[in-house]
Amino acid sequence: MRPHPCTATRRHRLAAVNQDTWPVMAILSTVTNSLPPCPECSSEYTYELGALLVCPECAHEWETAPGDEASQSVVKDAVGNVLADGDTVIVTKNLKVKGNPTPIKVGTKVRNIRLVDGIDGHDIDCKVDGFGSMQLKSSVVKKV
Repeated sequence: MRPHPCTATRRHRLAAVNQDTWPVMAILSTVTNSLPPCPECSSEYTYELGALLVCPECAHEWETAPGDEASQSVVKDAVGNVLADGDTVIVTKNLKVKGNPTPIKVGTKVRNIRLVDGIDGHDIDCKVDGFGSMQLKSSVVKKV
């Protein structure tokens, strides 16, 4: 006797659901390892939702404590001085600029820098006189 066609279809649907949820559970298990447990129910399955942490079991939402966040990285210049927003720096080597035939010369003063999480080590956002806005690496500047 053959099984009813609806039974076979239901089995295939269940198998598809199980296959679809497996990657989600694997992702959840790797993500939740670094997050703190829920303070209400102590569930370990917390996740981030914007600036909040959320517990899927009790629906409790809370903000992360300032100590929970990663400490901000310290940006140092070529000599080892700590840089901050608004500092003035001097360029320590000639820098070729794309689209400009002349380089930024050694000793060029750059005022009012901003520290950013730049791409490829370019962690200073600034305006250089005669060249305009650009990002520089902290390894090619010295604090004044």
